[in-house]
Amino acid sequence: MLIGMTTHAYATTLAWEGNTAVGYRAYSREHVVRFGDVGSDSARFDSAVNGSAGRLVLSADAAFLGDAALPNPEQLLLAAASSCQLLSFLAVAARAGVEVTSYRDSASAEMPEDGPATRFTRIDLSIAVVARGCSEERVRELLEQAHQQCYIANTLNAPVHVTAEATIAE
Repeated sequence: MLIGMTTHAYATTLAWEGNTAVGYRAYSREHVVRFGDVGSDSARFDSAVNGSAGRLVLSADAAFLGDAALPNPEQLLLAAASSCQLLSFLAVAARAGVEVTSYRDSASAEMPEDGPATRFTRIDLSIAVVARGCSEERVRELLEQAHQQCYIANTLNAPVHVTAEATIAE
């Protein structure tokens, strides 16, 4: 490890509510992503994200002289990995006939400045799923299947680690 090396950390949270029991073609794919700590300027953050349709105001990470109140490309990359895992999971769960009603992910990533090419070296997805009519083991199997199918995770050269907590509702 280099002395004085800086490691940048990024975080996103993702939430989805719905029901995959309605089948693959009918469940909602809409989900919400929050980028890191929005701090005291959350109104500006919400406006940047939810402003005009198709418009997202971004900046650089504050460590690179950007505006900390705005999402940055590093957060978008992390959010893409998290979102892709969700959408892949919902698809495999719906096709398997597993009823999922809630999904949360607290994602994080590290980007050390330790060499000539700064890059993400690790992405962690910490997922909580609520499902009905199946076992925790089945949920974990479907999460792993979704991870194998997630094209964002398959594209990245940083390892994507998935940990999950499954709650089986009655």
